[in-house]
Amino acid sequence: MTVMLGAIRRMVSLTLDGVEVRVPEGSTILDALTEAGTGTPTLCWAPNLTPVNACRVCVVEVEGSRVLVPSCARAVEDGMVVRTDSERVRHSRRMVLELLDSSVDLSQASADVQRWKVEYGVDAARYGDDAETVAQPVKIDNDLYVRDYARCILCYKCVKACGTDAQYTFAISAAGRGFDARIATEYDTELPDSACVYCGNCIGVCPTGALKSVREHELREAGEWVPEQETVTTTVCSFCGVGCNIELHVQQGQIVNVTSPADHSVTHGHLCIKGRFGFQHVQNLPPES
Repeated sequence: MTVMLGAIRRMVSLTLDGVEVRVPEGSTILDALTEAGTGTPTLCWAPNLTPVNACRVCVVEVEGSRVLVPSCARAVEDGMVVRTDSERVRHSRRMVLELLDSSVDLSQASADVQRWKVEYGVDAARYGDDAETVAQPVKIDNDLYVRDYARCILCYKCVKACGTDAQYTFAISAAGRGFDARIATEYDTELPDSACVYCGNCIGVCPTGALKSVREHELREAGEWVPEQETVTTTVCSFCGVGCNIELHVQQGQIVNVTSPADHSVTHGHLCIKGRFGFQHVQNLPPES
């Protein structure tokens, strides 16, 4: 009997904040930090997407390097010495978060983003009141999800999920330059007229609330969004026999969102339109007689 083994990689030793760790050759610094349990802020990185080095929030200091390096993309080297919490690193991360917070609305960003703003002492007000990016009204042109690009930081995660990292639909991409840069469909067409297949994988990776389900948008607008009361239950999607794991996000007895674990061997965090949005039949109760 032949047993197939994965490629054998030699181990590399490096020092992270004074502690020596060993990781497989070819790992990134972020991989090593994750293995060591060191929390590092990331915005454009996700475990199920190819790193794009866009946000520069995950930068670290590498001994011998003239500039700070993005931990999500820099491969480890034997004997490398890395500092993740030096004043230089903290200053850079604080500045990036302040610039983002001064130019877009991060009030609906993930809990991690809110925690990092406090941890790094972010004060976006010092950049003034006129630093916003190009005004973009909320786009509600379909029944499943909302595009609120006034909250978009151009992390490109939605573009990667719509493209070669997941769906291969290429319905959205970056358009414009400078303060006019934005995420758009081809020729700025309405979403129903684009190549979008409504898988919602762009929603699943968005860190700022620029993309969200219609249900979440409606609850937020009505002041009925209560994430502190949310429970998450993992189950198996019943629409086909593939066996995708799904996570049901429930608030006040109602399913409000559906996601999938990024480490699930079937979905890798991505779903189809039925898996992500096909849950309304679960809570459509018959009328009282």
